[in-house]
Amino acid sequence: MTQLADSDAEFAAMQTLYKALEPLNDDARKRVVDYILARFGITSPKITKRNPNDQIAEEQIELEEERAAAPKFTSFAELHAAAQPGTNAHKALVAGYWLQVGNNAESFDGFSVNKELKHVGEGLSNVTNAIDTLRNQKPALALQLRKSGKSKQSRKTYKLTAPGIRTVEAMLNE
Repeated sequence: MTQLADSDAEFAAMQTLYKALEPLNDDARKRVVDYILARFGITSPKITKRNPNDQIAEEQIELEEERAAAPKFTSFAELHAAAQPGTNAHKALVAGYWLQVGNNAESFDGFSVNKELKHVGEGLSNVTNAIDTLRNQKPALALQLRKSGKSKQSRKTYKLTAPGIRTVEAMLNE
């Protein structure tokens, strides 16, 4: 058979299968397809369903790949020295990165950010202002997840965004 005839035969088979499967429910379709694959000894690669419109999922996959290739630090001091943050906002960003990414945490608080910075002699007079600078950038480098308490001294919980994590990793690669 020629290549064109092969293509025509394949297309005709696809049409026949489609017409045969169309009236069946999803469970019945799966049983029929599984039977055909087994009957002809066809192994099918595992298909992972992923919504291409889900930008958050795409960014998460990219971040996990980047993290696997990123250098590992055993202390915040080593990370801070490698990143060399110049502004208060970048200092808070690097500390947040350590608390969230370095410790595999979902979030972090401002008090912990400043505590880490104080250990390396870089404590901030107002950590909330530094993190607010990160939050107000476009795209935002950090998000405020919650606030506990009613006063200005209340504890706030933050999370770095994908662009925030990439910013720190870019600082490490400079």
